[in-house]
Amino acid sequence: MNVGILTSGGDCQALNAAMRGVAKTLFNKCPDVKIFGIEDGYKGMIYGRFHEMTGDDFSGILTQGGTILGTSREPFKHIADIAEDGVDKVKAMEEFYRQKKLDCLVVLGGNGSIKTASLLSSRGLNVVALPKTIDNDIFGTDMTFGFMSAIDVAVGAIDCIHTTAASHSRVFIVEVMGHKTGHLALNAGMAGGADIILLPEIPYNIERVISKIEEREKNGMHFTIIVAAEGAVSAGDLKLSKKQLKEKREKTPVSFELAAQIRLMSGKDVRVTIPGHTQRGGSPNAYDRILSSRLGAAAAGFILEKKFGVLAAIKNSKIVAEPLSDVAGKLKTVDVKSEEIKEAKALGICFGD
Repeated sequence: MNVGILTSGGDCQALNAAMRGVAKTLFNKCPDVKIFGIEDGYKGMIYGRFHEMTGDDFSGILTQGGTILGTSREPFKHIADIAEDGVDKVKAMEEFYRQKKLDCLVVLGGNGSIKTASLLSSRGLNVVALPKTIDNDIFGTDMTFGFMSAIDVAVGAIDCIHTTAASHSRVFIVEVMGHKTGHLALNAGMAGGADIILLPEIPYNIERVISKIEEREKNGMHFTIIVAAEGAVSAGDLKLSKKQLKEKREKTPVSFELAAQIRLMSGKDVRVTIPGHTQRGGSPNAYDRILSSRLGAAAAGFILEKKFGVLAAIKNSKIVAEPLSDVAGKLKTVDVKSEEIKEAKALGICFGD
């Protein structure tokens, strides 16, 4: 059996742990398996960059961040375009698969990568995917690996900000990742004791934000912690087209626009902290090591069962095979009517609505 494996899109914690789960299970259950590590994501398939991997390659990587195979972004909306060097990318990937006589391609990736995996599956390639992203926004799975570790990093930043915010009586805005969904901001904000959490799913009114800050002042709390997803939008932003909003954000990130408004309207001293790519980095936490190992083992099981065209997903603590055609192109957003949002509001957290 010949199996190709690649990591695609942005890196995150537990990519190596997930690959290890796939490989160890295959090596244990199928002694004649050959695993080919495809380098730098789908680019490796397109340009033939790969190497055969042994059990030693997967030893000692459970705790290692990043990806030993390298990664890159191949946006799905351009995957069918002919590359600048004249290469037909989809055709090149199909040829790579068949020339290497692969029995299955394992893809570890987020939403865009899963769409490409689904495309390849629809064209006759045997594909099994694993849900990787710190945003936890992949449809069809309760959890993605990398998410819990990213929360730990974001919460660490919020915890450190708390002490300086209190010492200087400041408003601090901690901007976390999440262009389209607010799962990371919501969970990091709750775990970090944020007073205000701003999500892409709940457009905020600056007046409500100011009101919350002033309410805290009246109650003797002279600092405020705001956790904002990078894709948070104001009620006024809803009037803009996607292109206009993108251009606006490229000029002024949401946290800096918000900071300027708060200074002007409240007179408070405001600072912005952006953990940025640190949220993707470092070792996976215990939860992600377990989750990725389970998903990897289950994905290997799907391969041995010849159950292809699926995403190894977790639902109600059980690993299930979700058809790629059912999950590709769908985004799992924060449910604004969820119990989690209701409970956060009961705690006094303001969402700006």
